[in-house]
Amino acid sequence: MNNDEKNIRKKSPIQIKNKKAGFEYFFIEEYTAGIVLTGTEIKSIRAGKASLVDTYCQIINNEIWVKGMNISPYFYGSYNNHVAKRDRKLLMNRNEIRKLLSATKQTGYTIVPLLLFIDNHGRAKLDIALCKGKKLYDKRDTMKEKEDRREMDRMRKHF
Repeated sequence: MNNDEKNIRKKSPIQIKNKKAGFEYFFIEEYTAGIVLTGTEIKSIRAGKASLVDTYCQIINNEIWVKGMNISPYFYGSYNNHVAKRDRKLLMNRNEIRKLLSATKQTGYTIVPLLLFIDNHGRAKLDIALCKGKKLYDKRDTMKEKEDRREMDRMRKHF
């Protein structure tokens, strides 16, 4: 990921994060994918009514799908409102999908969504990562590092 891509994410008014992913997994490789959405789904995302809690990606028939992503029904939607927790197809390069498929065949590796954002052109994008699950002792180390960083910040503010 280059600096231009990071700046787009920082400027995006909508940034829905999967906060639990950093605690549960080590990120091996990150990708950005487009999402196939219906009309009311993009309106709900622009309103910030989406959640990445308990989401994961799965490769089926050389296509990558995000499962468990909750996009709340649009408030002003009528009878043609969308289903909140349906499977949504991700748009990625064929070579990237093949690479992810071969990596996920190894035990302990999975694909997890990290961030849902709107790009400069008004399209919804999803940052996903190839991840390896953390063991309990790794999670303890992560918690200790986070606590140490907080303590250091408190000390800096105090002096």
